[in-house]
Amino acid sequence: MKRAIFILSALLAVVSAPAQTIKLPAPKKDAGMTLYQALSQRASNRNFSDKAVSDQTLSDLLWAACGINREDGRLTAPTAMNTQEIRLYVCRADGAYEYIAKDNTLVRVSDRDLRKDIAGPQEGVAKAPVFLVLTADLDRYSRKGDRTATFGAIDCGYVSQNVCLACEALGLSTVPRAGMDEKTLRSELKLAEDQLLLINHPVGYRK
Repeated sequence: MKRAIFILSALLAVVSAPAQTIKLPAPKKDAGMTLYQALSQRASNRNFSDKAVSDQTLSDLLWAACGINREDGRLTAPTAMNTQEIRLYVCRADGAYEYIAKDNTLVRVSDRDLRKDIAGPQEGVAKAPVFLVLTADLDRYSRKGDRTATFGAIDCGYVSQNVCLACEALGLSTVPRAGMDEKTLRSELKLAEDQLLLINHPVGYRK
């Protein structure tokens, strides 16, 4: 009897455990707003409702941020020498994930809800259901030099701008931020030594 209870408990734990990899819906690539409309309406926001962002909307946003837009694997955002060193993490209540553009998947890197660690004391920001964290993995450069970190920061800016405009087009709100608990995030996201932690974007609906 005890053995049966143990097996049942183990099965329930497996069933209830969060998925390690989430396959996102295919991005729609049609937000119904022109680029110039998005530019005209773009504004930073730091007060979010707790309304959830659907996986479909998240997929649309991530593809716009740095998804694959050509058959040769190149991205919506340019990178120096096509290094594709920008790595994007999605932090939600159910944990933290790395976005893998080639598969349009989220791969779990932490079971912890890191949103308060990213938001810090900004209570309005902390209510955002999703945070995107952008890093530059300098190990991906075949040739390293004094300007490598500069290239990473510049490339991160392209992705950040894509996020800002895509959020506007999708009816979402965001704001680029540099403040966050870097020690906790480096540990929980399992960042490499040469992986620069650069920008975060709270994402959600305006309160």
